[in-house]
Amino acid sequence: MSSATHLQASIGHQIMALQTLRVLLQQRDRNEGQPSPQHVSAAPGQPGPGEDGEKAEGPAEAKTGDEGGAASEPRGHGQCELARVAVRTVLARVVETTSQLIQVEQTILNPLHQEVDFPVYLKDSIEFRNICSHMAQQPEGPYFDRDLNTAYKCLKTIIKKLIRSMLSLPADIRDLACVALRQVLQNLLDL
Repeated sequence: MSSATHLQASIGHQIMALQTLRVLLQQRDRNEGQPSPQHVSAAPGQPGPGEDGEKAEGPAEAKTGDEGGAASEPRGHGQCELARVAVRTVLARVVETTSQLIQVEQTILNPLHQEVDFPVYLKDSIEFRNICSHMAQQPEGPYFDRDLNTAYKCLKTIIKKLIRSMLSLPADIRDLACVALRQVLQNLLDL
């Protein structure tokens, strides 16, 4: 498989993951009786929800000490509600960031990749898609939360590796791509 084909395949896997994540977010919103957010930033031709979250180190650290997820069985109603809000916030941010990443890949990286070859790590996008598919099979609870935390970390890894790939290119070529990817990463980290 050529390097250009790797980028297209990687984007394809991320689009599949995004579709799964959007369904999960819509289901969670319906179950919680919340209206879907109106502000949307999506991959071309694909509307989807997005939401601003509160600042924290990452999804696991913002919720509990339970090995990377929201509280599995909170003791009080307030804790339970807080855990649901935290999980929903992380899920919405992963949806939004995935959408932004796909948009950057399609509008900036794909044309750039046709001019200059740079490494693309297809395995990470496949893993991300698989994690999201696994999340769709999990009921609300600790396993879903753990998968969500893993998806968050995997998405962060994909973006960081793309930034590293850009850094190997000449400065005049890489600048726009690096700025766009760093903004996507910052949006993910600003939980």
